[in-house]
Amino acid sequence: MADEIPPEKRLTRRQLLIGGGAGVGLVVAWTVWPRRYGPNLTAAKGEHIFNAWLKIGEDGHVTVAVPQAEHGQGSWTTLPQIVADELGADWRTVAVEPAPLNPLYANPLAVSELFEGVFDRLPQNLREGHVTRSALMLTAGSTSVRQFEGDLRDAGAAARVLLQKAAAKRWNTDWQATGTAQGFVVHDKDKLRFGELAAEAVGGSLPDPLPLRAGENGRLSGQSLQRLDSPAKIDGSVNFAADMRLPGMVFAAIRQGPTPDSRLVSADKAAADRVRGVLKVVEGEHWVAAVADNWWAANRALAALAPRFAAPVGGASDYSIRSALDVALNGDGVRIGAAGDVGAAFRGVQVVSAEYRAAPALHAAIEPRTATAAWSDGSVELWMPTLAPGLARSAVAAAMGVGEDAVIVHPMPIGGGFGIGLESDAGVQAAAIARAVDRPVQLTWSRAEDCVHDRFRAPAAARMTGRVDQNGRLVGLLAKIAAPSTGHELAARLLASDKAAQAALVLPANGDAYAVAGGTPFYQIPNWALDHHPADVGIPTGHWRSGAHSYTCFFNECFIDELAHAANTEPLSFRVAMLGGNARLARCLTTVAALGGWEGGVMGSGQGIACHSFRGSHIAVFAEAHIEEDQSIGIDRIVAAIDCGRQINPDIVRQNIEGGLVFGIAQALGASTRFKDGLATVRGFGDLDLPVLADMPDITVELIASEADPGGVSELAVPPVAPAIANALQSATGFRIRSLPLKIGEV
Repeated sequence: MADEIPPEKRLTRRQLLIGGGAGVGLVVAWTVWPRRYGPNLTAAKGEHIFNAWLKIGEDGHVTVAVPQAEHGQGSWTTLPQIVADELGADWRTVAVEPAPLNPLYANPLAVSELFEGVFDRLPQNLREGHVTRSALMLTAGSTSVRQFEGDLRDAGAAARVLLQKAAAKRWNTDWQATGTAQGFVVHDKDKLRFGELAAEAVGGSLPDPLPLRAGENGRLSGQSLQRLDSPAKIDGSVNFAADMRLPGMVFAAIRQGPTPDSRLVSADKAAADRVRGVLKVVEGEHWVAAVADNWWAANRALAALAPRFAAPVGGASDYSIRSALDVALNGDGVRIGAAGDVGAAFRGVQVVSAEYRAAPALHAAIEPRTATAAWSDGSVELWMPTLAPGLARSAVAAAMGVGEDAVIVHPMPIGGGFGIGLESDAGVQAAAIARAVDRPVQLTWSRAEDCVHDRFRAPAAARMTGRVDQNGRLVGLLAKIAAPSTGHELAARLLASDKAAQAALVLPANGDAYAVAGGTPFYQIPNWALDHHPADVGIPTGHWRSGAHSYTCFFNECFIDELAHAANTEPLSFRVAMLGGNARLARCLTTVAALGGWEGGVMGSGQGIACHSFRGSHIAVFAEAHIEEDQSIGIDRIVAAIDCGRQINPDIVRQNIEGGLVFGIAQALGASTRFKDGLATVRGFGDLDLPVLADMPDITVELIASEADPGGVSELAVPPVAPAIANALQSATGFRIRSLPLKIGEV
């Protein structure tokens, strides 16, 4: 990624300005930080930079700078499509490139979604100002379209107006009488290609406000256009981080201590040297790496090294994790949200209560963690799959003891990730190894290393209590959830090397809103409360696709089913009756019931239903499931109905939903690990009980047309799948499984 920010725009002074903390220092910084930033795109020969988002070549090609990583969710198509629609471009001429690090591309919405509650005590102007001035470019929280649609439409409109003005000058007419279509500026029978006008159009004056395109004819928004990243992925020409090849490059494999605070005690370097192809052994405080002329030799050398680490006694185990959750759940909690008086609603009446659990989950991406690093004259260049290039740069600079201007990060396409791309471990390690061997190095974690040293989706336990009155209405709901404070951990870890962010952090003493996100009911319940019971489970946790919603939706939607049975009410009607004015979610529920052939979830039907509202979108999922003769779980059918607002590219929305449903099935059936002596027992995909193609049910996705603002879709489908399957199994068998992953016998 280019890093040529003009000296007057660099933010290197921010560490001095905010050194005093989130009080006086931050206010002082607010008064002196720049309010405007110039684009730092690089133009190739024949290209002209129109603004921070858009370049047009004299051959007519249009290049859109995208600040979001591409990891399968389609941002490298959807975001350029917004620009192309507003510009009136020919989609066949549109290309994409990663945006350079620049405050212009900061994503305050992703920061709010990811670090939920962490910055809430700061005034909004200071919070958003900090995010921008720290150039916090994040791909997280299903925010790509929600954050950048306005900027991209303005960018397309600005370039369109400049092109229209240039053409109108040639034709000696009013520019407002012209239009654009298919890469041309048009006026009656006259037309000129964008490329012919680019040189003279750039730099012109713009009206305020910018006029956006009107009318429906020829619009690209709303069409299922071909993905820009698909051809290269199909023919294999796309370069992922592991495809990088540099002159003189060598390969490294790594072995890390069992816990983050482990120390390397010994390693048999002589034995490693006897492995053919091995060039050097590099030691870090918590790891040891073998460097060779090929990765397989480097990985074999690790076995020969037989490294020994000193780690604290009594690492995490299944028993210790469960005990820690139990202790937390039975201790004091912190109230995260409430309405009415749940205590009064429960007083002196019979209530329904149940306990649920969710085991730790792995990211298990196809691409293991990797990075390629090259040192030259005191600076380092990195190619890595990252969702946070600015944070990666800060982490590497801090670890290597150099300034951030000495670190250049090239964000690569990502082979999955599901949140692990927020972490910078591999980049820091690759930089250290490259400096030690004085050659470009490509570090790739083995599959076992990737599993054992994952930042796991946090384990959680919940005690759910509800009261249904004599009329079958839910009048009180209390959710007490024990889970690690993953949001606080994320903020402290990912922002550790960013002095400005550290100064702005105001972490609550206890409760973590991220750890119970999704636990706030979207139903109209007069009395409810949500408590977080922080638990120290002894394993590293991190962001996992949909975060805490993946287990809070399971807790809530399974318990809502139990309450419906207690009220002698059909589960669909029970839900719809509580939705109040949420017509969009109600329509999702009724649509999915009609498509699925809902029979009321009666005993023996094997049907279950669940719903969720998330990131401005709404979804309902219908499932049919049964128990096989070998006591495994069979899923016959999944139907989903989604209202995610306006759809820029319906096919990409559908792909995200389908992928999320499959991911949700994986969470329901596996994707977890046990722990022994502080280590995950899983060593590869074969240990994860992931569904294979033969296990896939028939999947139907219905996208409900809507003119509401776009909502998030990349995480939307994950949370409701597991509760829909669990509810289906209850109707199939008569007993309820209350733990994730779903296992027969764990009742």
